[in-house]
Amino acid sequence: MASIYDLKPAFQRLLRPLVARLVRAGVTPNQVTFGALLLSAAVGAVVAWTRARWSLLLLPPALFARMALNAVDGMMAREHAMKTRLGSLLNELGDVVSDALLYLPLALVPGWPAVAVVCAVVLAGASELAGVAAVQAGASRRYDGPMGKSDRAAVFGALGLALGLGAPAGRWLDVVLWIVVALLALTIGNRVRKAVREGEPAMASAPGAASTPPTVTPARGDGASLR
Repeated sequence: MASIYDLKPAFQRLLRPLVARLVRAGVTPNQVTFGALLLSAAVGAVVAWTRARWSLLLLPPALFARMALNAVDGMMAREHAMKTRLGSLLNELGDVVSDALLYLPLALVPGWPAVAVVCAVVLAGASELAGVAAVQAGASRRYDGPMGKSDRAAVFGALGLALGLGAPAGRWLDVVLWIVVALLALTIGNRVRKAVREGEPAMASAPGAASTPPTVTPARGDGASLR
């Protein structure tokens, strides 16, 4: 299913010169990952503390910067032989934690439907878990849409821009966020279904596979770009 994640190759080409400069400067992928996490925490804290309309204008640039940093750390790891097991774990955990830090404070902003925001954050984490769990089922790390990380960033960035510029919150906002929740549920289903389909041949051909799942370590950075 189509997703903004499909734009990943073009985005990476734009960032490749920056990646090379960071590597020459001695920056590590884990430092970039922590930078993205701190950015999310800082912006989320401003939104939660002020609960002001103007703070929503921080979402679009913060989300774009986070997408860029997530792409950069993965490219550094893959293309410059800087992969580590710790980096792989930080990459996956950082995405889920960053989502929560950025989006949960929106439940405190007047006019935002708190229940829908919380449901979206919970299902966003579940969708990333489904993508990672696919590896244990003998499949590749799944990034299927229609509401992957980059799609969520586009939606919340657009909402932040519109409301930050003065658009009145109303019933339409509830509708949009519940649609996001529904699409996240569909994303989880797509990732599980395609992981099962992809992993079936490998599981069937492996002796004892039914009782012992394959131990496959996802390469750090495979999903560190748009997702």
